[in-house]
Amino acid sequence: MKRVAITGLGAITPLGNSVQEFWENIVAGKSGAGPLTKFDASKFKTRFGCEVKNFDPTEYIDKKEVKKYDLFSQYAIAASDQAIKDAGLDFTAMPEEQRYDVGVIWASGNGGIGTFEEQLKEFYAGDGTPRFNPYFIPKMIVDIAAGAISIRHKLHGPNYCTVSACASSNTAIISAFDTIRLGKATIMVAGGSEAAITPGSVGGFGASQALSKNNENALHASRPFDKLRDGFVVGEGAGALILEEWDHAIARGANIYAEMVGGGMAADAYHLTGTHPEGLGAALGMTKALSDAGISAKDVDYINAHATSTHIGDISELIGIKRVFGDSGVLISATKSMTGHLLGAAGAIESLICILALKNGIVPATINIEELDPELPEGLNVVINNAVARDLQYVLNNTFGFGGHVASSIFKKY
Repeated sequence: MKRVAITGLGAITPLGNSVQEFWENIVAGKSGAGPLTKFDASKFKTRFGCEVKNFDPTEYIDKKEVKKYDLFSQYAIAASDQAIKDAGLDFTAMPEEQRYDVGVIWASGNGGIGTFEEQLKEFYAGDGTPRFNPYFIPKMIVDIAAGAISIRHKLHGPNYCTVSACASSNTAIISAFDTIRLGKATIMVAGGSEAAITPGSVGGFGASQALSKNNENALHASRPFDKLRDGFVVGEGAGALILEEWDHAIARGANIYAEMVGGGMAADAYHLTGTHPEGLGAALGMTKALSDAGISAKDVDYINAHATSTHIGDISELIGIKRVFGDSGVLISATKSMTGHLLGAAGAIESLICILALKNGIVPATINIEELDPELPEGLNVVINNAVARDLQYVLNNTFGFGGHVASSIFKKY
């Protein structure tokens, strides 16, 4: 099968709206949390999150066109534009037949949930006469960001959306990786976006007891592995990767960040929202990714854990890691302690972190840890509170989603 290079990155995040700013804040161990501003959350049990700040869609989209896109698509367009530019590509300047082999796989867990809520609120507040925005459906549907990116850049290759809850964008990246490996495309734009800081989303996750209620200490509320963690902190944003067939990237002199070498997908097949207590699906996904990459557990230097800061989820993942990696000494960190949980976009933004960790030789920390949970399995090497310098050869990114979805990806140093 063909080799796959990562040649471009893009990021819209709670910690910055460029890859450089985002990475600098990740290494510095900053928190993106703060009071919710996108709606009045005064009556909610959770009143904070990790919002994107200072995002101006007109930097990427014509002012007259912005209204056609839900915020999740605006984030997608911005991040993918950044990644395409970063890769040194101008697709519209390519002959059309070359663009037949360039595709988009873009993920979201919730799609245009903001548009959905706004439109129904207006309907039920009215007299019952249907006066829906003509863009309601194309703004709302989850696949529309993939379509918008392809239309914008005239890309005629494989084009679709992956939805596997919080594993969605890692699944998209693995799918793009496989598409290139099998010779079905030369270049793929892949990633995910989420704009689910809405009353329905925050209220729904809150009702399921998934969100932290630590309103008085928002900056430190996202604390995976900590004894006092009380749930995840909702985030938003987008991450984009350009995946490219290796020889094509070399031939055009592309800047190569890393090589993608493996992907594993599995299922807990256990519970609608809870992870398997023994980390069954997690272990299976990681094992499949290692097999796909043709490496052993001892070759992996760093794992970006899915760890969201929920009690059972964090423990079960580390149990799964212990099952696969034993006492190998692999470094583990949970960067959701800084970004919050970007839901369907989490896998993409954490893939960026893995790739930049490889390139820069820095392992980001899990911040906000005061005391490790004594229920966590012993003998694991969790990076706590401060980033560490380390020469890395292989890194692994874990993502899990409601429904038991598991996706693990592996990147190799270039």
